[in-house]
Amino acid sequence: MGNLDSVAKALNRVGGVFRFVEHPEDLAHFDRLLLPGVGNFGDGMEHLRSRGWETPLRRAAASGIPMSGICLGMQMMLESSEEAPGVAGLGLFSGRCRRFPDGMEKVPHIGWNDVRVMHPHPVAETVSDGDFFYFVHSYYAELDHPEEMILQCDYIFPFAAAIGRGNLFAVQFHPEKSQDAGLALLKRFVEFA
Repeated sequence: MGNLDSVAKALNRVGGVFRFVEHPEDLAHFDRLLLPGVGNFGDGMEHLRSRGWETPLRRAAASGIPMSGICLGMQMMLESSEEAPGVAGLGLFSGRCRRFPDGMEKVPHIGWNDVRVMHPHPVAETVSDGDFFYFVHSYYAELDHPEEMILQCDYIFPFAAAIGRGNLFAVQFHPEKSQDAGLALLKRFVEFA
Protein backbone atom coordinates (compact mmCIF):
# COMPACT_ATOMS: atom_id res chain seq x y z
CA MET A 1 0.00 0.00 0.00
CA GLY A 2 1.42 3.34 -1.05
CA ASN A 3 5.18 3.08 -1.42
CA LEU A 4 5.60 0.12 -3.78
CA ASP A 5 7.02 2.10 -6.70
CA SER A 6 9.67 3.92 -4.67
CA VAL A 7 10.70 0.68 -2.93
CA ALA A 8 10.89 -1.09 -6.30
CA LYS A 9 13.14 1.64 -7.73
CA ALA A 10 15.42 1.48 -4.68
CA LEU A 11 15.67 -2.32 -4.93
CA ASN A 12 16.59 -2.01 -8.62
CA ARG A 13 19.26 0.51 -7.72
CA VAL A 14 20.95 -1.88 -5.25
CA GLY A 15 20.82 -4.84 -7.63
CA GLY A 16 17.77 -6.56 -6.21
CA VAL A 17 15.83 -8.84 -8.54
CA PHE A 18 12.25 -8.65 -7.35
CA ARG A 19 8.69 -9.37 -8.28
CA PHE A 20 5.43 -8.20 -6.77
CA VAL A 21 3.69 -11.23 -5.29
CA GLU A 22 0.10 -11.35 -6.46
CA HIS A 23 -1.17 -14.55 -4.82
CA PRO A 24 -0.36 -15.90 -1.34
CA GLU A 25 0.42 -19.35 -2.72
CA ASP A 26 3.30 -17.82 -4.70
CA LEU A 27 5.27 -16.95 -1.54
CA ALA A 28 7.00 -20.35 -1.72
CA HIS A 29 8.82 -19.22 -4.89
CA PHE A 30 10.74 -16.41 -3.18
CA ASP A 31 13.93 -16.45 -1.13
CA ARG A 32 13.08 -13.28 0.84
CA LEU A 33 10.01 -11.11 1.41
CA LEU A 34 9.61 -7.37 1.86
CA LEU A 35 6.37 -5.95 3.26
CA PRO A 36 6.27 -2.20 2.54
CA GLY A 37 3.37 0.04 3.39
CA VAL A 38 2.07 3.46 4.31
CA GLY A 39 -1.29 4.32 5.79
CA ASN A 40 -3.61 3.01 8.48
CA PHE A 41 -2.90 -0.16 10.49
CA GLY A 42 -6.52 -1.34 10.33
CA ASP A 43 -6.76 -0.83 6.57
CA GLY A 44 -3.42 -2.55 6.04
CA MET A 45 -4.40 -5.63 8.05
CA GLU A 46 -7.83 -5.75 6.36
CA HIS A 47 -6.04 -5.64 2.99
CA LEU A 48 -3.89 -8.63 4.01
CA ARG A 49 -6.76 -10.62 5.55
CA SER A 50 -9.27 -10.08 2.76
CA ARG A 51 -6.76 -11.33 0.18
CA GLY A 52 -5.65 -14.37 2.19
CA TRP A 53 -2.11 -13.17 3.08
CA GLU A 54 -2.14 -13.39 6.88
CA THR A 55 -1.49 -17.12 7.43
CA PRO A 56 0.93 -17.53 4.49
CA LEU A 57 3.02 -14.59 5.75
CA ARG A 58 3.17 -16.09 9.25
CA ARG A 59 4.15 -19.47 7.79
CA ALA A 60 6.86 -17.87 5.65
CA ALA A 61 8.30 -16.06 8.67
CA ALA A 62 8.25 -19.27 10.74
CA SER A 63 9.99 -21.18 7.92
CA GLY A 64 13.07 -18.98 8.28
CA ILE A 65 12.78 -17.03 5.03
CA PRO A 66 14.27 -13.53 5.43
CA MET A 67 11.41 -11.07 5.83
CA SER A 68 11.46 -7.33 6.30
CA GLY A 69 8.84 -4.63 6.81
CA ILE A 70 8.96 -0.91 6.07
CA CYS A 71 6.92 1.68 8.01
CA LEU A 72 3.35 0.31 8.13
CA GLY A 73 4.85 -3.05 7.12
CA MET A 74 6.88 -3.02 10.35
CA GLN A 75 3.86 -2.01 12.42
CA MET A 76 1.75 -4.84 10.96
CA MET A 77 4.47 -7.31 12.05
CA LEU A 78 3.54 -6.46 15.67
CA GLU A 79 0.53 -7.79 17.58
CA SER A 80 -1.68 -4.69 17.59
CA SER A 81 -1.88 -0.91 17.24
CA GLU A 82 -3.72 1.88 19.03
CA GLU A 83 -4.55 3.15 15.56
CA ALA A 84 -7.03 0.29 15.10
CA PRO A 85 -8.22 -1.04 18.47
CA GLY A 86 -9.32 -4.66 18.31
CA VAL A 87 -7.49 -5.38 15.04
CA ALA A 88 -4.78 -8.02 15.39
CA GLY A 89 -1.46 -7.64 13.60
CA LEU A 90 0.65 -10.48 12.21
CA GLY A 91 2.19 -11.06 15.65
CA LEU A 92 5.68 -11.78 14.33
CA PHE A 93 7.04 -9.56 17.12
CA SER A 94 5.58 -9.30 20.62
CA GLY A 95 4.45 -5.74 21.12
CA ARG A 96 2.10 -3.05 19.96
CA CYS A 97 2.10 0.34 18.25
CA ARG A 98 1.40 3.41 20.36
CA ARG A 99 0.63 6.93 19.16
CA PHE A 100 3.11 9.67 19.94
CA PRO A 101 1.57 12.04 22.50
CA ASP A 102 0.26 15.35 21.20
CA GLY A 103 1.57 18.65 22.50
CA MET A 104 5.27 17.91 23.01
CA GLU A 105 6.41 17.84 19.37
CA LYS A 106 4.68 17.87 16.02
CA VAL A 107 2.85 14.63 15.22
CA PRO A 108 3.26 12.99 12.77
CA HIS A 109 7.03 12.75 13.05
CA ILE A 110 8.21 13.76 9.58
CA GLY A 111 11.80 14.30 8.58
CA TRP A 112 15.39 13.20 8.93
CA ASN A 113 16.60 11.81 12.23
CA ASP A 114 19.71 10.01 13.32
CA VAL A 115 19.72 6.55 14.87
CA ARG A 116 21.79 4.60 17.40
CA VAL A 117 22.70 0.94 17.07
CA MET A 118 21.27 -0.91 20.08
CA HIS A 119 21.72 -4.58 19.14
CA PRO A 120 23.41 -6.31 16.21
CA HIS A 121 21.51 -7.75 13.27
CA PRO A 122 23.04 -8.80 9.92
CA VAL A 123 20.77 -6.48 7.91
CA ALA A 124 21.85 -3.47 9.98
CA GLU A 125 25.60 -4.11 9.66
CA THR A 126 26.02 -1.06 7.41
CA VAL A 127 24.37 1.30 9.93
CA SER A 128 26.48 3.35 12.34
CA ASP A 129 25.50 5.56 15.25
CA GLY A 130 24.55 8.95 13.85
CA ASP A 131 23.37 7.76 10.43
CA PHE A 132 20.29 9.66 9.27
CA PHE A 133 17.08 8.13 7.90
CA TYR A 134 13.78 9.62 6.71
CA PHE A 135 10.72 9.09 8.93
CA VAL A 136 6.99 9.69 8.38
CA HIS A 137 4.84 8.22 11.19
CA SER A 138 2.54 8.96 14.11
CA TYR A 139 2.90 5.55 15.81
CA TYR A 140 5.92 3.79 17.27
CA ALA A 141 6.64 0.20 18.32
CA GLU A 142 6.47 -0.68 21.99
CA LEU A 143 8.29 -4.02 22.22
CA ASP A 144 7.87 -6.72 24.86
CA HIS A 145 11.47 -7.83 24.22
CA PRO A 146 13.86 -4.84 24.30
CA GLU A 147 16.66 -6.94 22.80
CA GLU A 148 14.67 -6.91 19.54
CA MET A 149 15.26 -3.15 19.19
CA ILE A 150 18.06 -3.02 16.63
CA LEU A 151 18.14 0.74 15.99
CA GLN A 152 16.82 3.52 18.20
CA CYS A 153 15.78 7.06 17.35
CA ASP A 154 14.85 10.01 19.58
CA TYR A 155 11.68 11.94 18.87
CA ILE A 156 9.79 13.06 21.97
CA PHE A 157 11.46 10.02 23.61
CA PRO A 158 13.60 7.09 22.42
CA PHE A 159 11.72 4.63 20.20
CA ALA A 160 12.50 1.64 17.96
CA ALA A 161 13.65 2.76 14.51
CA ALA A 162 14.34 -0.88 13.54
CA ILE A 163 13.44 -4.21 15.09
CA GLY A 164 14.75 -7.65 14.35
CA ARG A 165 15.26 -11.24 15.38
CA GLY A 166 16.79 -14.04 13.33
CA ASN A 167 15.31 -13.95 9.83
CA LEU A 168 13.05 -10.98 10.65
CA PHE A 169 14.03 -7.32 10.32
CA ALA A 170 11.83 -4.24 9.99
CA VAL A 171 12.25 -0.48 9.98
CA GLN A 172 9.97 2.40 10.95
CA PHE A 173 11.77 4.79 8.59
CA HIS A 174 11.76 4.72 4.80
CA PRO A 175 15.07 3.31 3.53
CA GLU A 176 13.95 3.91 -0.06
CA LYS A 177 13.88 7.67 0.72
CA SER A 178 16.96 7.71 2.96
CA GLN A 179 19.65 8.18 0.32
CA ASP A 180 22.95 6.30 0.73
CA ALA A 181 22.31 4.96 4.26
CA GLY A 182 18.90 3.61 3.25
CA LEU A 183 20.16 2.09 0.01
CA ALA A 184 23.02 0.38 1.88
CA LEU A 185 20.52 -1.13 4.30
CA LEU A 186 18.29 -2.36 1.44
CA LYS A 187 21.36 -3.88 -0.23
CA ARG A 188 22.16 -5.78 2.98
CA PHE A 189 18.60 -7.14 3.02
CA VAL A 190 18.94 -8.23 -0.62
CA GLU A 191 22.17 -10.06 0.31
CA PHE A 192 20.92 -11.39 3.67
CA ALA A 193 20.93 -15.19 3.90
